[in-house]
Amino acid sequence: MKAAVFQGKEKIVIQERPIPELRDDEALIRVAACGVCGTDVHIYAGEKGSAQVNPPVILGHEFAGMVAAVGKAVEAWKTGDRVAVDPNIYCGKCAMCHSGKKNLCQSLSAVGVTRDGGFAEYCVVPQTQCHRLNEDIDLAWGAMSEPLSCCLHGIETAAVRPGDNVFIIGGGAIGLLMLQLARLAGAATVAVSEPVEMRRNVAGRLGADYVFDPLTESPGEAYRQKLGGGADVVIECAGVKAAVKQVFEVAGKGARIVFFSVPAPEAKVELPLFELYQKEWHICGSFINPDTFAAAVNLINHHKISFRQIITHTYAVEELEQAILTQAGRDSLKVIVKCE
Repeated sequence: MKAAVFQGKEKIVIQERPIPELRDDEALIRVAACGVCGTDVHIYAGEKGSAQVNPPVILGHEFAGMVAAVGKAVEAWKTGDRVAVDPNIYCGKCAMCHSGKKNLCQSLSAVGVTRDGGFAEYCVVPQTQCHRLNEDIDLAWGAMSEPLSCCLHGIETAAVRPGDNVFIIGGGAIGLLMLQLARLAGAATVAVSEPVEMRRNVAGRLGADYVFDPLTESPGEAYRQKLGGGADVVIECAGVKAAVKQVFEVAGKGARIVFFSVPAPEAKVELPLFELYQKEWHICGSFINPDTFAAAVNLINHHKISFRQIITHTYAVEELEQAILTQAGRDSLKVIVKCE
């Protein structure tokens, strides 16, 4: 099989490899589509992923495809089934798993991070990681199950409620998924701050009530003028220091603030501590997707999320390095790698 193998910082080699062998409880997936994640961009640049990366490894943790073979202990899946794969595998034994916080598992492993993933023609996964996709679902949409499931965890962490005013900082693919999920959660208004015009235009078409260009105006000031106050929920999806500054400019009293983006590992910012105290802000991070993958697939299977305007570029697996560079650029939203 053809595979794009990450060898270390800024080095990917296309190799011919044997199709991996199955264990009894595993399924062999013929990968149809695999998304390029911001985490892949960080790993390619030599930075940390969601778990420790030890090259050589096949990256790619956002993928969907068809079952090509199953181990002898597998009963739920058969050849030809269309599936999306949840890459995150928890030990089930550590203190975090036992306390209901399995996404913080002390022995977290992940397909496409710590073990070979979806930037290849085939990938072996535990049968428990497969989720069924309907026949009418484009497998590229199925590959969006993983980022959507992470966004669902972010929305749950932010506790978005009907009637909330939600402010999203960053109008990339993640911000646009958050926009749609906030709408489904009953937000009264959703605003998006994004410096790239193409992304602002897509946000408007996907239902943002207010769209701001932080390079030409103060989103906090403009937002407060329109709403008469700050946001109930702020979700940061940009991963840059300027975005963090906006968070505190738009957050209203009692706001729930979620830092969702994957920042550079060394990134640090200052907190306005008196405002944090006086306005009783609730600030937290959001890490991967505990127990939200099935819900994400259900939303996709029932056409509740639009991907047509979010998937902007498609590459062959042999072009993975260019795909990663495109995902890191300002002219893309979501880059998909076709592996068939």
